[in-house]
Amino acid sequence: MKKILIVDDEERVRRLIETTLDIGDFQIFQAKDGEEALKIAQEEKPALILLDIMMPGMDGFEVCKRLKNNSETKGSYIIMLTAKGQKQDIEKGYAVGADDYFVKPFSPMELLNKIEKVLGESE
Repeated sequence: MKKILIVDDEERVRRLIETTLDIGDFQIFQAKDGEEALKIAQEEKPALILLDIMMPGMDGFEVCKRLKNNSETKGSYIIMLTAKGQKQDIEKGYAVGADDYFVKPFSPMELLNKIEKVLGESE
């Protein structure tokens, strides 16, 4: 069972993603901010992290950079899942270590397909 960490300050977004992932064989963790995300990632070592950018306190860019610079969490695949879809935001996401970038609003099925492809779960 693959571990996935959903990081978003909006509970309804976290619930939507979790509901979407319920049809797969995933163990889901949730974090409402960057500090909580770093703690959970360190403890659980998720295979995939779905990371929002705009959060109170530490933003997703900083979280991504810290995760990718940490020897224990750098192997997690990070997909930025954010409303920030400007070219410079996408470039910054990749520059801090994101493996992929998905702009909100998103199709839950497109996201699930992307996740299954990333985790090698698709047939």
